[in-house]
Amino acid sequence: MNVYVTGATGFVGSHVARELRERGAEVRDERVDLLDGDALERAVDGCEAVVHVAALYSYDADPREIERVNVDGTLNVLEAAARKGVRRVVHCSTAGTCGPVPGRPATEEDAPPAWELTVPYKRTKLAAERLAREAGAVVVNPTTPIGDGDRKPTPTGRMVEGVATGRIRAYVATTGLNVVDVRDVARGHALALERGEPGERYLLGGADLPLADLFAAIADLAGRSRPRLRVPYAVALAAGKARIVNEDEVKLARIPMYFSSDKARSRLGYAPGPVWPALGRAVNEALARNGKGGA
Repeated sequence: MNVYVTGATGFVGSHVARELRERGAEVRDERVDLLDGDALERAVDGCEAVVHVAALYSYDADPREIERVNVDGTLNVLEAAARKGVRRVVHCSTAGTCGPVPGRPATEEDAPPAWELTVPYKRTKLAAERLAREAGAVVVNPTTPIGDGDRKPTPTGRMVEGVATGRIRAYVATTGLNVVDVRDVARGHALALERGEPGERYLLGGADLPLADLFAAIADLAGRSRPRLRVPYAVALAAGKARIVNEDEVKLARIPMYFSSDKARSRLGYAPGPVWPALGRAVNEALARNGKGGA
């Protein structure tokens, strides 16, 4: 199968491209501007499938740029694929379009709380996902990928780096994350390409961890003291409004961001492994970036 992967130089996209190659696909991964429709048509011409991973994952970029990349860019990819007769598209969304919901892990049947839709990244990813589903794409919804290759880094990588280097010494008491090995996320994309139903979405997650436990694990792997300062949500929100911390990131920490991958397990054969080896790889790279050792 000939497959074009957008965002193949990025964190998740590079793992997706490698996974598909290991499964025997002929992968095109040239970088193309998502706003250049003609270039996209050339990139997908002759392909049987497109896996659209490219996005602007940021909480501090210009909201207009986030909109252009995540929404207009997705529409351009879908239209280019349709014009060139590409028979299968997998769209990489985010678990954040499915929740979180209070009191339990969210599923594909859920939706994000209204207060989170003021965050441009989340709002645009939801809009892009709707376009993809309407076009008959298979949608995958990764939770919080961690592991090797997050070199820029992403907001998740900056969080790991902050704890590993001792810059982050506190945690918001109200929240937690579903953390998953980026290699498992890549396998989930490949499974969705093989077995996913058009218009359906599939959460690709790993383990639900309170933020205190996640930060403790990162600190232990880095050989640092664990963050001990427990910050109430109201205090974090006030810090966000005062621009001491990023207000959009605080908005997403109001309740635990926990998700269920049962649908992907039962319908795709998705089987994520333990998250600790991936967390170790992420910590090693974060330390290496800061000249503090690491593999």
